[in-house]
Amino acid sequence: MLRKLRVSGILLIFGLVIEALSLLWNTAASFMSFAVFGGLCFASGILLFLYSLVSSNTTGLND
Repeated sequence: MLRKLRVSGILLIFGLVIEALSLLWNTAASFMSFAVFGGLCFASGILLFLYSLVSSNTTGLND
């Protein structure tokens, strides 16, 4: 479970970095990177986090 949480955290941070960097430019490609790549990383991080909570069959994080 801890590995899934780490991966989801990395995906969330990566998505936020992509979205923050895409705000520095004013082109159509920056909007596409914001919406597609940043949004995809962000959404997959959230979904992986929720999946790791639901699929967990242990009572604690250290198991």
